[in-house]
Amino acid sequence: MSITETFTLTTGTWMIEPMHSELGFAVRHLGLSGVRGRFNSFSGTAIIGDDAAASSVQVSVDVSSVETNNPDRDAHLQSSDFFDAETNPRMTFVSTAADEHGLRGELTINGVTRPVELDVNFHGVTVDGYETTRAGFSATGTIRRSDFGIDFNAPLGMDGMLVSDKVALELEIQLVPSG
Repeated sequence: MSITETFTLTTGTWMIEPMHSELGFAVRHLGLSGVRGRFNSFSGTAIIGDDAAASSVQVSVDVSSVETNNPDRDAHLQSSDFFDAETNPRMTFVSTAADEHGLRGELTINGVTRPVELDVNFHGVTVDGYETTRAGFSATGTIRRSDFGIDFNAPLGMDGMLVSDKVALELEIQLVPSG
């Protein structure tokens, strides 16, 4: 017999639980196929207010934790051609507004800050077998690398490019109450 309870997202400070969260991205390679990657080291908080407008999110990402299942590509992404991890070791996101349309904020990569909009889906709140309350979200968005000074590319005949400028953001987030 199972009992299903409906829980709501309570006000207060919640932390991103990294073991059950993923900060992923995808780009087109040669205009043909998608190459996916993720960041393995990140932290963040969500302060949940009485309504979305009173809520906020902050996230910090270690750019040297990028993983694309190809160590040579990962090293290239950490170089000055892309993230310049030695000079700018962290990427950050700070929300500026949240409402029924999603989450808006300021994304900083390579020391360059630009606005970004994320479509957010809330999947609910539950208590796991260890009595930990968890909330789940998915978020998607699109940025252009060039907006952040990441313009490395190589032309390949017929006006094609090695790597697309457009980057799809794909986030799966679990939150747990702080403390």
